[in-house]
Amino acid sequence: MDLRLEGTVAIVTGASRGLGEAAVEALVAEGASVVAAARTIADLERVAATSSAPDRIHTVACDMLDRDAVAGLVDVAVERFGRLDCVVSNAGIAPAGNFVDQDLEVLDRVLQVNLVAPAVLARAAARHMIDAGHGGSIMTVASTSALKGKALLAAYSASKGGVVRLSEALATEWARYRIRVNVIAPGAFETEAQAAVIADPRMLDARLKKIPARRMGEAWELGPLVCYLASPLSDFVTGSVFVIDGGEVSKL
Repeated sequence: MDLRLEGTVAIVTGASRGLGEAAVEALVAEGASVVAAARTIADLERVAATSSAPDRIHTVACDMLDRDAVAGLVDVAVERFGRLDCVVSNAGIAPAGNFVDQDLEVLDRVLQVNLVAPAVLARAAARHMIDAGHGGSIMTVASTSALKGKALLAAYSASKGGVVRLSEALATEWARYRIRVNVIAPGAFETEAQAAVIADPRMLDARLKKIPARRMGEAWELGPLVCYLASPLSDFVTGSVFVIDGGEVSKL
């Protein structure tokens, strides 16, 4: 199926590894050009160097706590590739801890990175898309924690739940401009975030028993969903949450 992404331009944050890297490669493979943003430029350069089309990846070091830099990614995309059609806000942090003992500065930082930064980027992208008159797609990679709060991840769960409500609100506001706003909610994937679990056979066995598919997702499996939501073929899809978790949430 031709997803009609040839010549389109996307921004992907948290692009230096895991699900973000998979999103970059999937978009590039479908013909898109990508502004790949993360904190560490060396990791981004590795992503570009190993890509199937490194000439269509522009790497940018960006701290999600810097609102001006986050909003400025839109200008980078337009200056480098001439337009912007899609945003994938994937960057996030998930410090674990009992909330009763956790410093409130942790809550502030998690909300800034996981909720405020995607909001800032979405607003900047929407302003460009409205002015350009061609619409576009904005998606945020949240988590199943957005749907079911998880112990020891109170701040993370709150931030990701906020992303869902934010996206629903923006979807209704911006649909008239043909701007689609959706959320992807992954479960457990074989990425660095699950490294400790994967390394411990007992922990891994216990984790997999919670997943009806009895396995974790592979990062590349997120790519086709990202590409579909980026594509004009999903023009009537907005305000939705797409769970990709091997059935874990459905059995709760």
